[in-house]
Amino acid sequence: MESVTDRACAAALYSEGDAGLDAGASLLAADPSADAELHRRGEEFVRRAWARGWQPADVVRTVRRELDEPASALAAALITAETAGYATLPPRWADQLAALPAPAPRNRPDRFTYASALLELYRLLLRLPVIEPVGPPPGTAADAPHRPPAPGEPRMLTRIRALLAKAEATGFPEEAEALTTKAQELMARHSIDEALIAARTHGAGTPGAVRIGVEAPYESAKAVLLDSVASANRCRAVWNSDLGFTTVVGFEPDLEAVELLFTSLLVQGTAAMTKAEAGQRAGGRKRTKTFRQSFLMAYAQRLGSRLAADTARVTAEAGAEGPSGGSGSGALLPVLAARDVAVTDTAERMFPRTTTTRLRGATDAEGWTHGTAAADRARMGDGKPGISR
Repeated sequence: MESVTDRACAAALYSEGDAGLDAGASLLAADPSADAELHRRGEEFVRRAWARGWQPADVVRTVRRELDEPASALAAALITAETAGYATLPPRWADQLAALPAPAPRNRPDRFTYASALLELYRLLLRLPVIEPVGPPPGTAADAPHRPPAPGEPRMLTRIRALLAKAEATGFPEEAEALTTKAQELMARHSIDEALIAARTHGAGTPGAVRIGVEAPYESAKAVLLDSVASANRCRAVWNSDLGFTTVVGFEPDLEAVELLFTSLLVQGTAAMTKAEAGQRAGGRKRTKTFRQSFLMAYAQRLGSRLAADTARVTAEAGAEGPSGGSGSGALLPVLAARDVAVTDTAERMFPRTTTTRLRGATDAEGWTHGTAAADRARMGDGKPGISR
C-alpha cells in the first residue's frame, strides 16, 4: 500500500510547475505522521547525489543557485543528517560539512509551506546529473586519504594562509604585493620538495581533483583567474559554466595551493575593483557592469603571466640549489615533467571531450587599465584568454 510520502513524491517530483508541488504538499500537510519518512526520503536523495559524483559543497552551491538561501539551509540539514551515519568520510568532506549553511530557524513556517519547500528541493536533488567524481563517495573502502600528510605540511599551509590573510587585510598595495609573492614562492617550493621526496621514496601518490565554485556575477573572468592560478601551480582546470564550478586536477599540495591562492586573489581583486569603481563614479562615469567585467578580465589575464613567471623563477632556483636549500638536484626537471604528464593524463581521462572557449567581455578601457594595475600590485597574459570547458 502506498504511503502518504509515496503519493506526495509521485505527485510533486516527476512533474513540472507548481500544481504537482501543491498537491504533494497538501497531502503531507494533512498528515504529521509522514514527517519522519519524508526526511528519510530526503536523505536517500542525498545519497543518490553522492553516487552521481556530487559532494556536500556542490549540492549546497547548486541549491542556492537554482532555488534560494532557505532551500540551501534545508539541504544542509539533510546532508548533516545523512553523513552522520558514516564512521569515516572522504578527504575534504569534513571541511565542506563545517562550512554548510546554518540550520533554518526553529520556528518553521506552516506545514504546507514547509512541505512544499522540501518537495521542491527533492525535485532538484532527483534531477542532478552525473558528474565526474573527484573522490570516492562516503561509506566506501577508498574513502580514506591516499597518503598521510607530508612532514611539516600543516605548518607550511598555516604560514601561507597567514601571509595571504595579511595581503587581503592591508591597505598598502606594496605590502600586499610582497606578501602574496612570498606566499606563491612558498607554495612553489613546497610543491617541488614534495615532488622530489616522492621520487626518492618511490611514493605511490597520484593526481587527485577538487571542485571550486565559480559563481556569478562575472563568472567568466573568475574562471580565467582560476585557470591562471591552476596552471601556475602545475594543475589543469576545466570549467563547467552550466553547473557553476571548475574542476582542478593536480597533486594534493598543488590543489591546496590553488584553493588558497585563488580565494585570496579573488578577495584582493574584488576589493581593488570596488575601490577603482568608486573613483570612476566620483568622476561621473556610470559603466558599472562593463567596468567590472573588464577589470576582472584584465586582472585575471595579467596575473596568469606573473604567476607563471614566479613559478618558473622558483623552479630555476630550486634546480640550482636543491630542495630546501640543499645541494643541486639534476633530477628536478624530469621529476616535474613526469608529474605534469601524470596530471595531464588524469585530466584527459576525466574529461575526454573538453573544448577551449575564447572569451569576450573586456569592452571598457578604463576597467582594463585599472584591472591590469591591480594585478601588478597583487604580484601575481597577453592575447585573449582561453579556458577548458
